[in-house]
Amino acid sequence: MQHKQESNLPISVALPVPVPISMRETQVNPMMEERGGSVEGFAELQQDSGDEEMEGNGAAILEDYKKPPPWFRQITARGLIASLVIGVMYSVIVMKLNLTTGLVPSLNVSAALLAFVCLKSWTSILHQAGIVTVPFTRQENTVVQTCAVACYSIAVGGGFGSYLLGMNKKTYEQAGVDTEGNTPGSYKELEIGWMTGFLFVTAFVGLLALIMIIDYKLTYPSGTATAVLINGFHTAEGDRTAKRQVQGFAKYFSLSFFWGFFQWLYSGGRSCGFSYFPTFGLQAWKQTFYFDFSMTYVGAGMICSHLVNLSLLLGAVLSWGIMWPLIGDLKGNWFPSNLPESSMKSLQGYKVFISIALILGDGLYNFVKILAFTVRNLCSQLKNRNVKPVAHQNPNEDHGLNEFFMREKIPLWLAASGYLVLAVISTLLIPHMFVEMRWYYVTLAYILAPALGFCNAYGAGLTDMNMAYNYGKVSLFILAAWAGKDGGGVIAGLVGCGLIKSIVSISADLMQDFKTAHLTLTSPRSMVISQAIGTAMGCVVAPLTFWLFYKAFDVGDPNGEYKAPYALIYRNMAILGVEGFSALPHHCLQLCCVFFAFALLMNLTRDLLPDTIGKYAPLPMAMAVPFLVGAYFAIDMCIGSLVRYLWGKLDKGKATVMVPAVASGLICGEGLWILPSSVLALAKVNPPMCMRFSAV
Repeated sequence: MQHKQESNLPISVALPVPVPISMRETQVNPMMEERGGSVEGFAELQQDSGDEEMEGNGAAILEDYKKPPPWFRQITARGLIASLVIGVMYSVIVMKLNLTTGLVPSLNVSAALLAFVCLKSWTSILHQAGIVTVPFTRQENTVVQTCAVACYSIAVGGGFGSYLLGMNKKTYEQAGVDTEGNTPGSYKELEIGWMTGFLFVTAFVGLLALIMIIDYKLTYPSGTATAVLINGFHTAEGDRTAKRQVQGFAKYFSLSFFWGFFQWLYSGGRSCGFSYFPTFGLQAWKQTFYFDFSMTYVGAGMICSHLVNLSLLLGAVLSWGIMWPLIGDLKGNWFPSNLPESSMKSLQGYKVFISIALILGDGLYNFVKILAFTVRNLCSQLKNRNVKPVAHQNPNEDHGLNEFFMREKIPLWLAASGYLVLAVISTLLIPHMFVEMRWYYVTLAYILAPALGFCNAYGAGLTDMNMAYNYGKVSLFILAAWAGKDGGGVIAGLVGCGLIKSIVSISADLMQDFKTAHLTLTSPRSMVISQAIGTAMGCVVAPLTFWLFYKAFDVGDPNGEYKAPYALIYRNMAILGVEGFSALPHHCLQLCCVFFAFALLMNLTRDLLPDTIGKYAPLPMAMAVPFLVGAYFAIDMCIGSLVRYLWGKLDKGKATVMVPAVASGLICGEGLWILPSSVLALAKVNPPMCMRFSAV
């Protein structure tokens, strides 16, 4: 399964690795809960290894696996254990990313790699001990990767850093208790019980439209690339490459983990430690321009494309370097001087709403573009079912793969019946969880969801872009406006956003998984079961992981480490839906219009101008993140981008293979340090030293 990126800004990224990987919206999740559409890394690999590898992939698989194991043998106890371990580890890591900046890079490469290494090592150890065990196949590898990603995807896409957190009292107060549209008492405190229940009733829905792979010849680039990666592991050369990658991962995982521990020793107080080192001087530090020594975001920068990283830096310079100091000087003119900076009628309001304008401009443009592209191609396919496949492969190879794949397909009546049962259960339970969410809101969502899910899955097959978060935003505005101020519009909008996003997103994610299964001769039945098991794991693991952060750290503090910026953004989107533009501070509407138009212009520039010019257009969605969060993490990511660039110049071949492993090690090492640091915080054990910097 490819990553389900909430995480809350949807942005695609291109990696110099054997697969195209995206950032999901935590919507990156909005950036990264969504798959992106770049195949730059995959194309680069094909140039190195030969274009014939992809075209001959089907024949190679058929030759190696004339009789793949039956579906019930592709799911093993050892595989489920490995999936749980990987899923728990990555849930902690992506939850930290979710609650700090909302930028969550895809970790599918390292998940597939760890799945391969764990089970390969396990079978090798048993073999050396003289114990006979079932061989480790590519089908089992695919199932484990799918189950693990399904597990930690709930942590990314479950709304913990966006629409769920946006319901709590702290975010309600940050939005301004006297703000028009922010109805008094319109909040719901977070509890493990109802969060787990909400995830269970929304995370399992989706239609299994397998016809898209076979009949429409859709490529589903991320699913295809994952299949190529897994198939490559199960060759002699792939095995050797995987061992080198594991060594790199382990080395930098260890360094990053101990670096996290070392930093913790000096963080015994507010604004203490290496994270607040004034790299460029105290004046720049006050505007958040400093390197905070975060290996997590250095690794993320190595994974993300240079364009994403530079767009983040441009947004940081434009906001914290120019706009916020200028608007701050207008205190007493544009907004009352006696208001705290955190008030939505003060500087904070400009930060939030201008970020929303950029996100909505970029999201609306891509939503309309992908929808139009989907409708046009779907109509073309329906008129001419003999259209050439998007992915050029030998028809005989396609026929052989299709025969294997369709032999154990999921009956349509079973999928439809399951969807209907889940829809009825959700319609009965969700209004009891949220009194503002009327039963007919839920019913309407489930009536529209199949058509929306089909369009989203078809668009993802063509472009590799999962637009679920944009569908969610549209539903947020519609439900918030429909319910109104007196009908609990803010909560109804946030719940409706999560409901539609979950329903629509899973269809595209499932199709990516089935494309991987299609090319690795993995049974659709084992894929559905493994995803269901992984999702069930995630519905338990993700709330517990979030609760660990929620109790151990001050989540939602705009001046702390865990800012959770998208919680405030999503709540204010709902307030806009309820109240309209009257909720904006003075002159904020004009600025929002300018940045909304800027987002449209940048997208038009990228699509209409020649590629030599358009490819340099910054990404508005990426620019929006530092507007609210700050500049420091953009500097971290640009350093990671610089490391990848220099490594590629010095040794392109080695960089192509090792960058994803090294970057994942940096992310996972420091990310996993959160577990012991959280336990220490809950036990009231404070760091022994405080390193703070101040002017002499």
